[in-house]
Order: sequence, then C-alpha cells, then structure tokens
Amino acid sequence: MRPLPDLSIRQLEYLVAVVEEPTWAIAAERVGVSASALSQGLAELERRLGVALFEREGRRRAIRDSAAPVITHARQVLALTGDLADWSHRIQSGRSGRLRLGMIDAAAVVHFPEELRTFRATHPDVELLLRVSPSAQLLELLVAGELDIAVCVEPPEPIQGITCEPLLSEKLAVYGPPGVSVGRPSTWGPWVLFPAGSHTRSVIVDTLSQLGAPIDVVAESHQPEVLREMVRLDTGWTVLPISQAEHGDRPLSGGKALTARQLVVATRVGPLLNPVVEQLALLLTQRSRSQEP
Repeated sequence: MRPLPDLSIRQLEYLVAVVEEPTWAIAAERVGVSASALSQGLAELERRLGVALFEREGRRRAIRDSAAPVITHARQVLALTGDLADWSHRIQSGRSGRLRLGMIDAAAVVHFPEELRTFRATHPDVELLLRVSPSAQLLELLVAGELDIAVCVEPPEPIQGITCEPLLSEKLAVYGPPGVSVGRPSTWGPWVLFPAGSHTRSVIVDTLSQLGAPIDVVAESHQPEVLREMVRLDTGWTVLPISQAEHGDRPLSGGKALTARQLVVATRVGPLLNPVVEQLALLLTQRSRSQEP
C-alpha cells in the first residue's frame, strides 16, 4: 500500500485561502501568517503531494485547473475538522455556537416555520443562519461543508457522505390554465415547471412519462409563485405542491392529484455531529411524525 502524504491542516487551509481570496497578501492575512510563510507552506504542500498546484502568469502564481481535486479534498477536510473543533468546544465550554441551516422554500415557509421559532426560543445562544435554495444546491453546500443541515427533496440517488432522514411526503397536483378542465393526461401541456436538474422536476417528469402525458416545457422557474402566475396567464400547465399552489396570494384551483415528493433532513455522515444539529433534526422529525395519519 502506498504511504499517505504527510499533509497538514494548515497547508490545506492555505490552499483554500489563496483560491478564495483575490490576492496572496489577503489570503495570508486571512490565515494569520506572512506572505512568505504562506508561500513556503504551499510549496511544501506541492512537495509532499508530488504534484504542481500552481503555474506562473507573469509575476503572479495562479492555481492550475488540474488542482481542482486537491481543492475539493481540502475543503472537505477543513469542514470535517471544523466539525470536530466545534464539537470539542461545545463539550468543553457548553456554548452552542453557530448553526448553518439550508431549506427549500416550502419547508421554510409552509411546513416548518413553527419549528424554527421554537428552536430559536429554546436556543437563544445559537447563531442560526438560514439559507433558502433549491434542493440540489443545498446538498452541494452540505457536502462542501458550507451548511450543517439541510431540509430538501430526497435526492434521486444516495450521496456519499450524506445521510437523509425522511420528514414528510408532500402531495403534488397538476394545474391547467383558468377555465381549462384537467382531463386526460394526453391533453395536458405545454408545461411551465421547475428547472431541469431540480429534484422535484425529476419526480414530475417521471410521473408524467408513466402516464403518457406529452412533455413540452416552455418556461422554467424555481419560484412556485412565478409558475402559478404563468398558469394564470395561460402560458402553460404546471405541477406544484398543493400547499404552495392553493394557498397564499392568487392561489390556483381545480388541480388534480398527481404524485408526491419526499422531504428529508440531510446531514453529513460522521461520528462527531454537532449536538445542536442533532437537536434541530430531532425537532423536525418529531413534528413530522406527529403529523402522520
């Protein structure tokens, strides 16, 4: 077995800093070392890896495209090491720290606002940072270590390093323009849907294909409110969660139940989970179980 390279956390931290900051001087300031110490640390990282990570562009050094796997590894190692440091600090000091939460819009606005209010009230010392984005983006941020926990649509395939706990099954319905009855699937469309690559879009397209409905997508949006308005303007048909289509301003009506999407709470796999992450995940799953028939 080939021996592992003797890399240090500091060297990986230096690499991520120079990738993310506009200049090496700012990167050195960020990690608290001199520019020469930063340069020496990165040269030692290249030596230990046996791979060139930088190339000359005039008087400056630029990261090579081929260094992308090393950068990804560095970010993941720093995220996991940060998990360990946060966990250790909480155990030693009893402080709660920071929690970076990602949610799709339906989870944040429709399904779990009360749970978020309860969590804030019972954890006043936690700095809760909420990001609302589509599922695929949330899971990418979770893998990269930029989120601690995410509530999203279940991914179509398992993601290495991520565990998903079911929360609730959310019903989706098909809606036609005003005055148009939802008849046979062969008469549906054209469509205004969530963008390609969306987990919900995949669920919808799979179901429409099974029903033999034509799939002609003429417009896309991540925002349910935009899709609702497109239907009202007779741009096309759509499929939306009933909770978002039939509530709020200018709701749709006359929809026909089509399928469902599974919402999950996703966290990184590891023996040292942030206790606050576990507490929030438990709060969310308990609420979902209480809503089961």
